[in-house]
Amino acid sequence: MPTLAKPAVLRPSEIPARQRGGGARTIPLVTRRTGSTSFINGITIFEPGAAIPMHRHNCEESVMLLEGTAIAEIDGVEYPIQAGDITFIPANLPHRFRNVSDSEGMKILWIYASIDATRTLIETGDTRSIDEEHKAPVAN
Repeated sequence: MPTLAKPAVLRPSEIPARQRGGGARTIPLVTRRTGSTSFINGITIFEPGAAIPMHRHNCEESVMLLEGTAIAEIDGVEYPIQAGDITFIPANLPHRFRNVSDSEGMKILWIYASIDATRTLIETGDTRSIDEEHKAPVAN
């Protein structure tokens, strides 16, 4: 059976970041546009002191802290993490990441176990596809 997707080398420094609000911006990497049929990933960059809202996904997620120091708040428990630490978050578990530094940025690599991943904000119940979020305005 022939392979439909083609291999790709992605260079995050050459991909425009998308504003997430609250001092965070995301660089989508492997997505359905790249040809993935089973997972998606990307990098989110946090300004000093930034945090994303509490949310959940319809699939499993793994996050690796690439730079900085952070708190991974998962299902009401706060876990201090440092560069190189990796989380595993089961589907539908509320979580968020916070940059604990007031002077240094923070960067995570996230991986969703589905190309149809969604994010539901805990506070509002608003659900959006991750693909939809990638269409947000490009950061300056």
